[in-house]
Amino acid sequence: MAVSMELVKTLRNRTLVGFADCKKALEEADGDLDMALEILRKRGIAKAAKRADNETSEGKIIIDQGDNTAYVVSVSCETDFVARNDVFDEMCRKFLEIRKNAQSDEQAMTEAEALKTEYVLKIGENIQINALTAITGDTVAYYVHSNNKVAAVVVGTADADIEALRPVAMHITATAPEVLKPEDIPESMVEKEREIALAQLQEDPKNANKPTEILEKIIEGKIRKFREENALLTQQFVVDPEKTVGQVVGDAVMSFQRFFI
Repeated sequence: MAVSMELVKTLRNRTLVGFADCKKALEEADGDLDMALEILRKRGIAKAAKRADNETSEGKIIIDQGDNTAYVVSVSCETDFVARNDVFDEMCRKFLEIRKNAQSDEQAMTEAEALKTEYVLKIGENIQINALTAITGDTVAYYVHSNNKVAAVVVGTADADIEALRPVAMHITATAPEVLKPEDIPESMVEKEREIALAQLQEDPKNANKPTEILEKIIEGKIRKFREENALLTQQFVVDPEKTVGQVVGDAVMSFQRFFI
């Protein structure tokens, strides 16, 4: 019988088994989820299911660049020992090649998930693919921290100096900015911060007799600082703290992405 995509996804989430195997098992089980799970277990494929709920706080990020595209692989596992072994590294590099040859992130993820099952059985730990993506731009620079657990990709303008963008990528791994510019901060975040600031002022007895307009000015000052501290271009540059990132690179940065395990 034909099975729905949602049912296949549910079985995949429960077992960590690839799309094709989940679909085949569900078809054999006439759409019965528990029976399909039993089929996978009998075949030995669903051994990985026992690891599915285990925490994955270790792992590795690999980035490779070709022309104006950065290919990013972020995979997490349970232990540092596995993250550093040759089999895990081999798997990550196969994922990288899959993304380079795929037409889209979605296609790459489907292929990598199918291959992942084989490695879960080899390694014996829960493995999660956090990112498998290609980032393209006029100028692309990236940085992977020495622990291989945090990285960033920066997309710049056509005339941007790639050597100037690399320290910006390093800065992003350290400070985790939310957005590019202060005005890019979502209003929902600003309103929540305003509520917090108001509550803090009201809790302080020293503010009991201050006029409303004074309190509003204090809050607006806090909001301005909040926007600046969470926007890349207005953060103090870790390489040169006397300047902001924007003062160093101007309008060269168009976007960025940060990745972490």
